[in-house]
Amino acid sequence: MLATGSFDANAGIWKRWESDPSLVGIKGGGLDEGEDELDFTSGAGLGHGAEERDGDDDEWRFSVVLEGHDSEIKCVAWSASGQYLATCSRDKSVWIWECLDEDGPGEDNFETVAVLQDHDGDVKCVTWHPQEDLLASGSYDDCVRLYREDLDDWACCACLRGHGSTVWCVGFEPLDAMGLLWRDEGGLVESQMRLREEREKSGPRLVSCSDDLTIRIWRRRPMERDHIPTGQGRMPSILKTNSIEEDWYEEARLPQRHERAIYACSWSARTGMIVSSGSDGKIVVYKERWKEPNTLPPSDPMDIDATNGVAKEPSLTEWVVVTEFEGAHDVYEVNHVCWVGRRDKSRKSDDEEMIISTGDDGEVKLWTVEEG
Repeated sequence: MLATGSFDANAGIWKRWESDPSLVGIKGGGLDEGEDELDFTSGAGLGHGAEERDGDDDEWRFSVVLEGHDSEIKCVAWSASGQYLATCSRDKSVWIWECLDEDGPGEDNFETVAVLQDHDGDVKCVTWHPQEDLLASGSYDDCVRLYREDLDDWACCACLRGHGSTVWCVGFEPLDAMGLLWRDEGGLVESQMRLREEREKSGPRLVSCSDDLTIRIWRRRPMERDHIPTGQGRMPSILKTNSIEEDWYEEARLPQRHERAIYACSWSARTGMIVSSGSDGKIVVYKERWKEPNTLPPSDPMDIDATNGVAKEPSLTEWVVVTEFEGAHDVYEVNHVCWVGRRDKSRKSDDEEMIISTGDDGEVKLWTVEEG
C-alpha cells in the first residue's frame, strides 16, 4: 500500500490490486543524450523480465482519504510494523493513524489515535524508528521531537534542541548499518569496545539536517532506572516511575560542505554512509570511520557536554566526505535524495545501492558511488 500527502490537507491510501509484485505500472521520463535508459515500465528494470503492460492498466487504485489536517501535508511515513501511519502538516501538528485491518487497508479501517501539537512551527518531516513505535519529527521551530505511546495516549518523550533554523529532514540509522564499524572485533581497543556496547544499548541513532547548514547525529543515552522498594513500612507511591522521557544528545556533526539550506539526508543500510542534498544544488556523501590510533582519547575519562553539563563519551569516530556532486541538477535546487537498492542490469551485486535525487528541474536522477 502507498500513502500520499497533498496540498489539499488530506492523506490518501492507495492499494495495489495486482497479485504479481513485478508488474508495477510506472512510466519513466526523458533522458539526456548518452544516458542509459532503465526500463521500469515492464518490470525488466527490476530483474523480472515481465512483459510490458498496457499503460491504461490500473495497478494502483485509490482506497481511502484521511481527513483532519487544517493545512497542506508535508510528509507521511509508515511505522516499521505497518500498523501506524504518521502525517505532518503546515498546521503545526503531527497525526498518527492506526490501520485496524491486520490484512491491510480497506475502505474505512483507519482510526486517528493521536493529534500531537507540540511544535511551534510548520512540521516538515516525520520518520519512524526501525525497531520501536517511536516517531521523530522536524519543524520550522528548529527542533526535533520524539513521541511514543504512554499508556493509552501518545506524548512527546524528547525534544532535541541545537539547530539554529528549520529542520528539513530526519532519519533513523538502519539496523543493518549499526555494526559496520566493528565487523573485525579482534582489532578493537578497550574504548572502542565500550563504544560498541553503549551504541548497542542506545539503539539506532538519528540524523537531522537543517537550514543552518549542519547535519547532526543524535544518540539516545541508555537509561538506568533505580529500583524503588516497597513494603517494610514504605507507603506505596502514586507517582509514575516508568516515565517515557528519553535523553538524546548530539553525538557528532558532519563536515560542512553545503553553502545553503540542506533539504534532505538519507542513511544507507548497506554501507552506513549518509547522503545529503540542498538548495546549493550539491549532493554530498559522508562516511563514518575510526579515528587514527594516535588521536584516540584515553580509555577512562568522559567529556562534559558544555550545553548541559552532562557527561558524554569521548569521540572515537569521525565523519569524512567520500564524494560530492556539484550542480547535480544543473542550476536547480536538489530537494530530495535517498539510498535505494540497485536493480538494473549493470549492477555488480544483488545488494548494491544507488542514490536517487529529485530537483526543481523536474527530473529524477540516479547516481552510483564507487567504493574504495
